[in-house]
Amino acid sequence: MPQGLERYIEAATRSNTRRSYQAAIEHFEVSWGGFLPTTSDTIARYLADHAGVLSANTLKARLAALAQWHVSQGFPDPTKAPIVRKVLKGIRVLHPRPEKQAQPLQLQELELCVQYLEQSALSAHQADDAPRRRRCLRDRALILMGFWRAFRSEELCRLQIEHIEVTPGKGMTIYLPWSKTDRENLGQTFHTPALARLCPVQAYQDWIAELGGQQGPVFRSIDRWGHASEGPLHPNSVIPILRTALRECGIPAERYSSHSLRRGFATWATRSGWDQKTLMSYVGWRDPKSALRYVDPAGSLPGQFAIT
Repeated sequence: MPQGLERYIEAATRSNTRRSYQAAIEHFEVSWGGFLPTTSDTIARYLADHAGVLSANTLKARLAALAQWHVSQGFPDPTKAPIVRKVLKGIRVLHPRPEKQAQPLQLQELELCVQYLEQSALSAHQADDAPRRRRCLRDRALILMGFWRAFRSEELCRLQIEHIEVTPGKGMTIYLPWSKTDRENLGQTFHTPALARLCPVQAYQDWIAELGGQQGPVFRSIDRWGHASEGPLHPNSVIPILRTALRECGIPAERYSSHSLRRGFATWATRSGWDQKTLMSYVGWRDPKSALRYVDPAGSLPGQFAIT
């Protein structure tokens, strides 16, 4: 491979995808004892050995990693063989498993989280506890922006200050150079309105004023002395941030994840009368099935907030 070409090929693959592919290859070679390159019969046995242990969706993801390895190394893709497709289909039939979904964050729960963070930030300020105050301001902005813009955790952690423009009292414009649904990496622009309550714009402004930065990641880790890192917050940090706020409010947090913000907004919007086309356009979904997956039909109808 020509020198310098590898970094462009690596850049074309999402970091999360690279990590999951690497883990899948290690599982096949190290945990199961397979050899690469491999054959379709071997892959069929690999699937059969993990039927009922791993979900069909997980096995499908492992197949994608194995396929990518073979293609990138110049070998024929053994995962496309009929025997592999038949075994995977049989696993779905004989080992049905309901898809696990995060609990959607309801508006009442969002309000409790924000109230707790605001009160905690105030008490931290009065106690001259700068690290706790900064975390509360950061977490309030992260949760509100994650909910009202239905961002994924990796999207929240990739937000850059220089890519956000605020119009006080009206809203803000957020530019993401790439996202999961932006397959061509053309970049997407999102608009977030200012709200009378639970406002993501005000929360963002308060946090950036506290951070004192004009560029770089919006959300960063904060050490014990209150110093914000130069690099972005890791996506895996979003779940413990949300769960900690929920626990402090007395809400059992185990069923909540970073997807709870996205599912919570989709459920709220649907229950508030948004049609599917409007919801898909606002969130950035292209596939109607994606939108339906995120909507909780049992969600409550809050009714006191509106986005126009």
